[in-house]
Amino acid sequence: MKIIFEIVMVCFYSGLGFSQSKNLSATDLKDQPIDSSLNWMRSHETSGEHLEEFHPIALNTLKRSLKSAPDSITAQVHESLANWHSYNGVFSPDSVVYHAEKALDYHIKANDKKKIADAYRSLSIDYLNTGELEKAQEVLFKSIDLYEELNDDAGLGSAYRTLGVKYRVTGDFEKSVTYTNQAIPLLEKTKNYSSLAIAQFNLIIGYGELGEYEKAYAATEECLEIVRTKVPEEIFVPVRAYSHRGDVYIKAEDYENALKDYLKAWELCVEHIGEERCATYRTEIGKIYLLQEEYEQALDHLLAGVSAYEDKGQIGIVQPYLDLSETYRQLDDFENALRYREKAYANSEKMLEDKISSIESEMAIKYETGKKDEALASQAALIEQKSKTQTLFIVIASLLLLFLLSLLYFFYKNKKATKIIRAKNAEKELLLKEIHHRVKNNLEMVKSLIALQSAQIEDPATKDAMIASQNRVQSMGIIHQKLYQGENLGSIEMKDYFINLSEGILDSFNAADKVKIECAMDNLELDVDTAVPIGLIVNELLTNALKYAFPEKQKGVINISLEKDSDQNLKLEIRDNGVGKTRGLAPIGTGFGSQLVKLLTQQLNGKMRERVEDGTHIEFDFAR
Repeated sequence: MKIIFEIVMVCFYSGLGFSQSKNLSATDLKDQPIDSSLNWMRSHETSGEHLEEFHPIALNTLKRSLKSAPDSITAQVHESLANWHSYNGVFSPDSVVYHAEKALDYHIKANDKKKIADAYRSLSIDYLNTGELEKAQEVLFKSIDLYEELNDDAGLGSAYRTLGVKYRVTGDFEKSVTYTNQAIPLLEKTKNYSSLAIAQFNLIIGYGELGEYEKAYAATEECLEIVRTKVPEEIFVPVRAYSHRGDVYIKAEDYENALKDYLKAWELCVEHIGEERCATYRTEIGKIYLLQEEYEQALDHLLAGVSAYEDKGQIGIVQPYLDLSETYRQLDDFENALRYREKAYANSEKMLEDKISSIESEMAIKYETGKKDEALASQAALIEQKSKTQTLFIVIASLLLLFLLSLLYFFYKNKKATKIIRAKNAEKELLLKEIHHRVKNNLEMVKSLIALQSAQIEDPATKDAMIASQNRVQSMGIIHQKLYQGENLGSIEMKDYFINLSEGILDSFNAADKVKIECAMDNLELDVDTAVPIGLIVNELLTNALKYAFPEKQKGVINISLEKDSDQNLKLEIRDNGVGKTRGLAPIGTGFGSQLVKLLTQQLNGKMRERVEDGTHIEFDFAR
């Protein structure tokens, strides 16, 4: 929340000269020249006035500018719309990015390098706000190149400061401090004191995260001094400075000074814009009281702060909910403690789901380019993104495990909550099934996105890679489907799972009429940690057999079996009666599937043997 606030705040510091149209009412603008309408928009885009009238007037101005105005004017209309959306939050962040990108396009058409550089830098801020960090970095470096070409120290200083914010958001605090220190001399030279003061935020946070607390405190004092002597009208900068230094004091376990700074930030905010709009700052104060074991005071501030976040529609909060849950727990109000803990984990899950969707979307876009020089990079990106996706699944599972363990600890420690445990057991099981259901649905959505993308691809190798990706996603999705449909949330019945997996793969290759997949095995249940890698191994080998074992529409049979011996060791066999392999012939394809099978076999402490006789016969022994 702090990061987005301070990024947006900088966007509106540059002064703009307005004509007399600033004083016109909205109804007077219908027949006014485009310049007059644009000046009216500029004067009201961040004022909070004329909220109902601004958007239709702006869209009408944009429509007129598209017909007759120069590209530079159309670009400014898009910029004003982007600023209004960003400041007032009327629509989604996508509206801000849309108009910012359009403004950049029209500045490029107008061939004004200074405006293009400014548009790149402004767009980077919008990308940071929407979490598109790679795009933010890309356009920032473009703006830096142009500013250097133009010898524009003011623009270069602002770009380096924003690059410091980017690295701060991604957790690379050393780079954040480095680029911010590059920005500061340029901002001082060009007397951009507002940005100079805000640049200190990167140093306060960066030095704090690096454990250099004295430097963080010194950066705070420098920020406050700049505002006091150079830009006293910047009322929000000290508010953020005190708040950030309070965070550093918490890291240093200096709770007394942290409380002083948080109270100062809140009081300054209330003094200038009122209690209602500043209530979110009270979550910081409540956290300190919680750490100091002043639970009644903590509860008062946390409730007010969380309520303010919810009233503003800012539902993606986690830590304030956790702090409020802990406060209620200490006050023996276990029902409310559980309620707010569940809210925190629901928001965590939502953020993880959004991240998964973003990763898979980026992967599909990379395949879309079709450029020869990006083909190898796309393969590497595919492996990397799948690795990230698997990591996210592990994180989700870890969060669920942490959630269950915390519940058990919570209720066993407090005997007064015995009745609540009994009432919530069924609810927890339903919640766990719902989570598996959601993960399965998300994987289905990812599979559909890849399928849509592959339908537009003509290159056979790329298309095969996309189909393979679909099948890998499907193999994991089926496991989560079995988990929420079954009675046992901790294990998977493998025979039924193999049958469902086989049907899906046959369908994806349209091979149901020519190839039969038989599953000759008894019912066997495995835990999720074992079922997932075995499912991926079987998926890869079935896919490989369907692609290469039965050429020229040749019919055949694939047999799958999985059994467990008395020592709980597993034996997996997959054999086909296809054409087999020709010795000395180089493998077909990218080799990613074979690499994946080897890695998964090692993960399960297994050994693989392959024989070619009347087809291909592959055996795995997994030691338990």
